[in-house]
Amino acid sequence: MKLKIGDAAPLFNATTADGSPVKLSDYFGTKLVLYFYPMDDTPGCTQQACSLRDHHRAIRDKGADILGVSTQDAASHQHFTEKYHLSFPLIADTDSAVAQAYGAVGGGLMGAARNLLGIANRITYIIDESGHIAHIIDRPDCANHAGEVLRLL
Repeated sequence: MKLKIGDAAPLFNATTADGSPVKLSDYFGTKLVLYFYPMDDTPGCTQQACSLRDHHRAIRDKGADILGVSTQDAASHQHFTEKYHLSFPLIADTDSAVAQAYGAVGGGLMGAARNLLGIANRITYIIDESGHIAHIIDRPDCANHAGEVLRLL
């Protein structure tokens, strides 16, 4: 099932790279930028994460938090976070449960190949204060992703 604007965002319980539990309901009452990306420390994913990092304060000023999600393990996420001084948590979605709930795996020939490799698609959901999908960025511009997000907040 493909999520659309206005849908209730799927609830999730997950773990961040530092081992902290996180769930969607932690963000009720604030906006959430939930972005899925294929793999830590690759060119596009690094550009995307650094764009969000560089504009994190502006995004927070618009009342939103950021969570990144990919299928790498906590150690990979910790290295990625430390290397690029990321200022927001990354979910270690090793079983793809969060990605599956949000439709961030599968879809077409490339999606099938990514599924086999356990790699999430690149897609961003902006979730409103009540836990509903407010915006979907299904083809993010990695280098300018924060600008895309800020225009929608």
